[in-house]
Amino acid sequence: MRIIEEQKFRHEAPDPGWRRGVLAALRAIVGASHASDDPAALRRYRCSTAARASTPLAVVHPGSQAEVVALVRLAGERGLPLYPLSTGRNWGYGDACAVGDAQLIVDLGRMNRIVEVDAELGYAVIEPGVTQQQLSDYLSSEQLDWWIDCTGAGPDTSFMGNILERGFGHSPYGNRLQHVSGMQVVLASGEVLATGFGHYPQARATHLFPYGVGPFLDGMFTQSNFGIVTRIGIWLQPAADCVNHFLCTVSEHEEIGPVVDALRPLRMNGTLRSIVHIGNDMRVISGGRVFPRTEAPGQSCLPPGLRSTLREAAAIGAWTVSGALHGSAAQVAAARAAIRAALRGTRARTAFLSERKLRWGGLLASVLGASRAGLRLRAQLGLGEALFAMNRGKPNGRFLAGAYWRRRAALPGSFPHKADPAQDNCGMFWISPVLPMRGQDVLDLHALVEPLFAAHGFDLFVTFSMINERALGAVLTIAYDKEDAAEVARARECYQAVFDSVMEAGYIPYRVGNQSMAALDPAGDVYWKTVARIKAALDPAGMIAPGRYEPGRAKGLVAGGAG
Repeated sequence: MRIIEEQKFRHEAPDPGWRRGVLAALRAIVGASHASDDPAALRRYRCSTAARASTPLAVVHPGSQAEVVALVRLAGERGLPLYPLSTGRNWGYGDACAVGDAQLIVDLGRMNRIVEVDAELGYAVIEPGVTQQQLSDYLSSEQLDWWIDCTGAGPDTSFMGNILERGFGHSPYGNRLQHVSGMQVVLASGEVLATGFGHYPQARATHLFPYGVGPFLDGMFTQSNFGIVTRIGIWLQPAADCVNHFLCTVSEHEEIGPVVDALRPLRMNGTLRSIVHIGNDMRVISGGRVFPRTEAPGQSCLPPGLRSTLREAAAIGAWTVSGALHGSAAQVAAARAAIRAALRGTRARTAFLSERKLRWGGLLASVLGASRAGLRLRAQLGLGEALFAMNRGKPNGRFLAGAYWRRRAALPGSFPHKADPAQDNCGMFWISPVLPMRGQDVLDLHALVEPLFAAHGFDLFVTFSMINERALGAVLTIAYDKEDAAEVARARECYQAVFDSVMEAGYIPYRVGNQSMAALDPAGDVYWKTVARIKAALDPAGMIAPGRYEPGRAKGLVAGGAG
């Protein structure tokens, strides 16, 4: 196995004869129609919402674990850098782009088998290409009393891809990595590693008890480039007898701090089992429309008066808190009472939604028609219906609308069906710092970043999510017009200023985009040295996803001009 000569791949066109030989070898493994270096086939792997695309060498679509093993062995022989992805919908963090140029994209989307569903113990075993919609539809078609946890990234996104980035959803199973048991991983050697109890052929609890016996390895294969995960076991959540939603709003920005502090004990004691999302007005306003260019010509931020008008039309305040209540009717009723009691000392206005209320609301909206009250009610109903679908295991693309905020061509006519922000030329950076679940930290982080957004000419979109019982995961979004070169430059500058500021303040992101892989180890600490040692042991040629969560290597790729 030889180490890749990156300078050749990044700065020189590969020899045509060498390229033809590689493509022939790839096609011998996966079939002639599943490997290509045609520019049209490579287009989606050069598109990025984050304004930093890379140029791949070629793309290959394996259809099985055996083909992945063969590809890894070929890569070792030929010195090919491989960049695996599940479905390539890592919106705002790199999309389907590799960290550096001239990497072979290994698109695992064809590997979309639902290998097993245990209807008694409630777990599924899936491959990388299985999407949220696919697994949800399967459970419905089989009439199983189990639901999936959904994210807002859209129905066509990969379960596995999100889990391996340690993403989170909405339901009581929303901290997704905590509900994974048993992986299969193709290593750089071509060996297949089964984690937990999975390496014992007779094991009966592989997908029930994640830790197995001995060192717990599963976490090593999340946010890393140590191997290619080809199968995982995920736990499904039991279908609930009763689901309600609570929505509360506060009129003024500073009023959100006491609300966070009031809800924290309920998250800690288990009253609030789902992930609670706290979004600012821009997050809600952008949920169904794009930037109003005719009302604000030549501007990239909403004027204060127009922002107030849109806020009123959406019937929201400065912040909106959203959470789901699952369980029996009695459990949901008790949770409603606890929320009311907890928020009594705050300025929050709270409403509880049930499916019955939504039906009655729909009838009332039809009576009110296009009146101001009718339009406000329709906006509220649209949000409620999307939330109910998500928390009953039905993925919904509505919440991807914010990615299109600054897109000149507005929302596609088919939105949200098959929405693809990268292909649709949307501009979006996501920065995702984690902070203590304290109201003061929410206000402090907001005060840190809001002036930076304003200075660069962007509205701040922000959501704080109670990702566990003690921490909030924030998502800060910079939405920009990719057709405006000056705005693209300002967006990049804004991103870097915000990223540097949250890192310096100790609000470290829980995941990063390709453009920030090199910035994760500014001081050369022991943690990243240890990660490098593990990488060297498992992948001595460094051929799997060079630069991905590998700061030292990423610095060289960025300096070499990738992107």
